[in-house]
Amino acid sequence: MNRSIQRALLTISLLLVVLLALGGCVVSQEGVVVQAPAPEAAAAVQIATDDRGPRGYEEVVVSTDWVADHLDEPNVRLIEVSVNPGVYERGHIPGAVNFVWHTDFVDTVARDIVSPARFEELARAAGINPDTTVVLYGDSNNWFAAWGAWVFTMYGLDDVRLMDGGRVKWEAEGRELSISAPSFAEGSFTVEQVYSSLRARMADVHQIVESGADVALLDIRSPAEFSGSIFAPDGVPELAVRAGHIPGAVNVPWGTAVAEDGAFKSVDELRALYAAVGVDGSKPVVVYCRIGERASHTWFVLSEILGYDVALYDGSWTEWGNTVGAPIENPAGTVWGGQ
Repeated sequence: MNRSIQRALLTISLLLVVLLALGGCVVSQEGVVVQAPAPEAAAAVQIATDDRGPRGYEEVVVSTDWVADHLDEPNVRLIEVSVNPGVYERGHIPGAVNFVWHTDFVDTVARDIVSPARFEELARAAGINPDTTVVLYGDSNNWFAAWGAWVFTMYGLDDVRLMDGGRVKWEAEGRELSISAPSFAEGSFTVEQVYSSLRARMADVHQIVESGADVALLDIRSPAEFSGSIFAPDGVPELAVRAGHIPGAVNVPWGTAVAEDGAFKSVDELRALYAAVGVDGSKPVVVYCRIGERASHTWFVLSEILGYDVALYDGSWTEWGNTVGAPIENPAGTVWGGQ
């Protein structure tokens, strides 16, 4: 989505809020006037486009040395977000709080991210204030830590960073681990605005595909998933009935953005990696994967490190590939049922 579309949607959203506040009712698509639902606790949240200004490697990535030097800094909060259960409990960076990706960062009933109100509760329980520097890390090359960074950033925390190399690098360097879960005084962080332009919905992606808009679609799954030769990696429960990719998308697997030790490649290497498929910051980008989490790592690289205009389509292939009528490209020729 480009900026003009985002601003138009923002204007419409604000008008709807005013109408709801004045009339307490809405008109459905069928033209029937119905009573508007009661506002939630986070009704004061404002929808905002991504106007945070340019970022860069030094502002969003910290080294293991930096973390070791700031372990006792009260305004720095370490958060572990690992893929595998039980990793945090077996040992974590001293003072780190555990966020469980599949319960804390998502709505466990709806297919959605955690609500603003619930996110406020979790952030405050972790002792996070509006001016806190949040540093996330985890296993699997910070895969789910990046998902946490996306959620924190979308919900308006100003200073969100990743520890380069994640758990693997910290452990490889023989650094201290703790089994004690810390506790902090309740923080005061409040979700005052949501940067909705960091998120793409299926309707947005469908519009891009159908209109041929000048927006890059970047699929960060494996080449086998992208081609349709496999439906999903082995052992995963979330599946789509069709294999392949969204029409017009290009493929750069998410893991190619890191070196062997799990640390990010240099800025020059990252720019070249994505420029090779036409993603060079000259136009907006929408990234996706299977359920959204892997793509958050690429979102972090492109948006936070390189400063490109990027939205994460977290519905990703499980939504697109299961939706009736959504067009796909399937070079491998597989069909429903994997035949």
